Amino acid sequence: MIATLETLYMLALTILFAGIIGLLVGILVVVTGPKGILSNRWVYQILDSLINIFRSIPFIILLALLVPFTRMVVNTSIGPTAAAVPIIVGTIPFFARQVEIALLEVDEGIVEAAQAMGSSPWDIIRRVYIREGLGSLLRVSASTVINVIGLTAMAGVVAGGGLGTVAIARGYQRSRFDVVIVATLLILLIVLVSQLLFTWLIKKAEKHKNNK
Repeated sequence: MIATLETLYMLALTILFAGIIGLLVGILVVVTGPKGILSNRWVYQILDSLINIFRSIPFIILLALLVPFTRMVVNTSIGPTAAAVPIIVGTIPFFARQVEIALLEVDEGIVEAAQAMGSSPWDIIRRVYIREGLGSLLRVSASTVINVIGLTAMAGVVAGGGLGTVAIARGYQRSRFDVVIVATLLILLIVLVSQLLFTWLIKKAEKHKNNK
């Protein structure tokens, strides 16, 4: 029970921090891109390069690289709070790229029409990109959450807590495969509940969009 709560705790922290920062970075990449409403070559290239670099680092290596930073932030390098730090750092560029892909699917004609009507960049972001791209944003959020659940399990390798630690330290290393199976089933249950929740949210978003 405690391990499940630790996994949910890491998941919640990542959704909160990586979700907000990743969304903002993704939006910034779109609006400063070559065809963006606030096109800025230097800002775009810097953000695009940082996203590519951090996405290219394997998570298990990122865990080791961020140990000093994690200790500085939370005063420890073990436990669920410490594990959440590299998970958040690793998720931000992944989610930012997913947000970029989702928002680029928004019809350029709608964006141009909003510009022609004198809408401010903020209004276009809020009323066009976010509203029109909400379904796509929810889809990429769903895949990101599932990816984060996998990262919380991987954090068990470095005593990050949660179901990953139970499966590895208490199960695999002690040849208790029943523990491994139970931990795996609980992780799959969290994934299933997440998928069902996002499927419901996506349907609600698309229904609202179609009824406008």
